[in-house]
Amino acid sequence: MSTVAVVYFSSTGNTEAMANAVADGAREAGASTDLINVQDADASAIANYDGVALGCSAMGAEQLEETTFDPFFNQVAPLLAGKKVVLFGSYGWGGGEYMNIWKDSCTAYGITLAAEPVITEGAPDDSVLAECNALGKSVA
Repeated sequence: MSTVAVVYFSSTGNTEAMANAVADGAREAGASTDLINVQDADASAIANYDGVALGCSAMGAEQLEETTFDPFFNQVAPLLAGKKVVLFGSYGWGGGEYMNIWKDSCTAYGITLAAEPVITEGAPDDSVLAECNALGKSVA
C-alpha cells in the first residue's frame, strides 16, 4: 500500500475543499493518506511518503502564500525528487499564473509531476472536485 501526504494552505476554504477531494481520490485508489494543513506539517516527515500532493491558493501578486507555505515548499522540495508529486490550488484574481511559476520551481528542484496541476478560480465546482479526485488517484 502506498502512502500519500496531502499538504495544503487555504485562506478561504477553496483549496481545503480541493485537498479533501484529492485525499478522497488517493484513499479510493488504496493509499494510506494523511491530510495535513501546512501549519501542522513536518517537512522532514515528507520523505517517508511515496506520494505528495501540494495545494496552495494564490496570494499577493500571483505567488504561493509566503509566510507558511512557500518556506515549507522550499524546505521539502529537495526531498521530492523521485516521488509522485502533484499540485493543486485556487486563485481569486489574475489568471492563475502562480501555478506556472510553481511548476517551474518544481522543475528547478528536479521534481517531475505525476499529473498536470488542477487549478480553479474561486470555489471549486463539482467538475473541479472530480479533477481533484482523479489527481489523488494519480498520486496514490
